[in-house]
Amino acid sequence: MASEALLVDPIINATGEVRLPGSKSISNRVLLLSSLATGRTSLQGLLDADDTQVMRSALIQLGVPIVERIEQHKLLVDVTGQDGRFPNAQASLFMGNAGTAIRPLTAALAILGGEYELHGVARMHERPIRDLVEGLQGIGAKVDYLGQDGYPPIRLHSGYIDQEQTVRVRGDVSSQYLTALLMALPLLRPSKPIRIEVIGELISKPYIEITMNLMTKFGVQVENHDWQAFMIPAHQRGDHGPYMSPGHLLVEGDASSASYFLALGALGHGPVKVMGVGRESIQGDVAFANVLSMMGANVTQGADWIEVRGVDTENGRLRAIEMDCTAIPDAAMTLAVLGLFATGTTKLTGIGSWRVKETDRIAAMVCELSKFGAVVQAGEDYLSVTPPQHWLFPKGGVDTYDDHRMAMCFSLAAFGPHPFYINDPACVSKTFPQYFEVWHSLLVPRASKK
Repeated sequence: MASEALLVDPIINATGEVRLPGSKSISNRVLLLSSLATGRTSLQGLLDADDTQVMRSALIQLGVPIVERIEQHKLLVDVTGQDGRFPNAQASLFMGNAGTAIRPLTAALAILGGEYELHGVARMHERPIRDLVEGLQGIGAKVDYLGQDGYPPIRLHSGYIDQEQTVRVRGDVSSQYLTALLMALPLLRPSKPIRIEVIGELISKPYIEITMNLMTKFGVQVENHDWQAFMIPAHQRGDHGPYMSPGHLLVEGDASSASYFLALGALGHGPVKVMGVGRESIQGDVAFANVLSMMGANVTQGADWIEVRGVDTENGRLRAIEMDCTAIPDAAMTLAVLGLFATGTTKLTGIGSWRVKETDRIAAMVCELSKFGAVVQAGEDYLSVTPPQHWLFPKGGVDTYDDHRMAMCFSLAAFGPHPFYINDPACVSKTFPQYFEVWHSLLVPRASKK
């Protein structure tokens, strides 16, 4: 059920400090790896939001003990690993609309064997999974579609997995398919390396780097052959699985969520400082800070923090850019809304993956940016935004399409001249339930200007 619309009043300034919630991408990966490892893993900073709750619930249903505790005033989530297998060989799992949950779980369960059904909300049943399924079927996995071919819901059966076969998967729709295979194939404990070949161009490479970085922390190193092939190492067969718990793991702040606050610091003069990501982050979206610098923002960084203090251009406005956003598709959405305020036309390319996300984000952006008077053009994998000559009041409010990032991005339109409504703001619960409370705490309303 949609939540009550949020009235957004015009603002002129934003300042303060934000401690970011944990990264969704890291949180769901380490939940799965911890569950399949040998030993107990204590996770600190784990994201508590819809997508991670979906993953936690599914793992618990599969027989993985997951408990919370407080140690030295810090919340830890303890996951007791199951030595490379799941205790429950049958389950019907609800995946909500969490791509970072359904895709790696599909691969792991198909490799391990058992009888499972995976389903989700209506939008999940419109998000493709064919490329992952065909990669798994190519080595013997048994996967059936329960609705439309190529999409969830799906049913998995036990089958013989041929370790001699090269695994092939497309890389140009979603990097999550490759991530799923990388994490699942070591569960075979192969006697010789397994080769994965990527068909076409691999998008979102930084997310694959996150996957390999975390797998290394759990004791499995993958060979990357120029992003076109990956080798899963051989492991001795035995009682234990390939993954070994690191004991304790700190989850970074979410770099995609950081983009909204960094943009606040640019548009609202700042300083706005985000804590939890910085120069040492393993997330690709941390590069958003460098893009802001290219646009004229005053950005400084430390190991685990980034601060933005307004804009240094002659006219005090951000410069429009043309950029290939293949590596930072989520943070690129923030750039699209910043196009409302930049001098010139902002053009974002390499964003074809937007069309298969929580909604068709290209179509959604065209519709919602146009409501403010922007001139917006789009194609299969690009979007261009020319700021309004005359700002419009968006009648009916900004629609969010049950997409958390649409809601968070368009909070930045508060720097325009008109109040407006954001419809269904509670959709941010997918990754950042407290987003609007944190956002409000940084704002100075226009009426309070001296």
